[in-house]
Amino acid sequence: MPELPEVEVTRRSFVKAIEGAEVLAACPGKPLRWPLGCDAQQLAGRLVRTVDRRGKYLLIAMNRGWLLLHLGMSGSLLFATGLPEAGLHDHFDLVTSQGTLRLNDPRRFGAVVYVDGLADPMAHKLLGHLGPEPLSDGFDPAQFYLALKQRKAAIKPVLLAGDLVVGVGNIYASEALFMAGIRPTTSAAGLSRPRAKRLHMAIREVLARAVAQGGSTLRDFSSASGQVGHFQLEAMVYGRAELPCKVCATPVRMIRQGQRSTFYCPVCQKR
Repeated sequence: MPELPEVEVTRRSFVKAIEGAEVLAACPGKPLRWPLGCDAQQLAGRLVRTVDRRGKYLLIAMNRGWLLLHLGMSGSLLFATGLPEAGLHDHFDLVTSQGTLRLNDPRRFGAVVYVDGLADPMAHKLLGHLGPEPLSDGFDPAQFYLALKQRKAAIKPVLLAGDLVVGVGNIYASEALFMAGIRPTTSAAGLSRPRAKRLHMAIREVLARAVAQGGSTLRDFSSASGQVGHFQLEAMVYGRAELPCKVCATPVRMIRQGQRSTFYCPVCQKR
């Protein structure tokens, strides 16, 4: 599933190419998670201002209205000129004067939603519950610690929930907890202030490094310019069950937490 680094890498890969473009046509395919929210023909003639990101959502700002895009479980975007006719798993084309932005999503859990503004009820439904951006100044270590003290659940699913900090998905939660030396089953409320601070720093470092590496390509992720990610090559625990820990050589363990695979080192992450 594309996580925050993959979505940010995708955004960076086409934002400059699409800025200032005129929308010539919007061509929805098979239904996605939510309806588009407007007649696709109404988008023709609008101008693309820029592309922002909030959590795992891409926000395409136009001179009138916004398109909110989510890649779902298996989606990816491609921005290019001269694209062939849409294929079986291509479910949305935004045709512009500077190229076509195409959403490919085999499992159709992604979404493209039009809203008049970010105060729109649908935008609030999708974005209003999201926590601070982990790479922004708004992700404050003191506030993070206080929020953790209110959660008795295990720290890994607390990170995945997205309301204390947004976008720390399954891969990067495992990696950040390893870097911070925290076992994923530890109660969030049980973390001391110093350990919470280490985790805060680890989240920022892991995500920044993942963005710099182009994200993680575990199956078929690529950016909108067709580039694959390389972070998975330096993962310390994720996807390495039974392989020796890169620090202490103890076999990495895998457990299930809330239907998700969690990887950790029982020695480096004692508690």
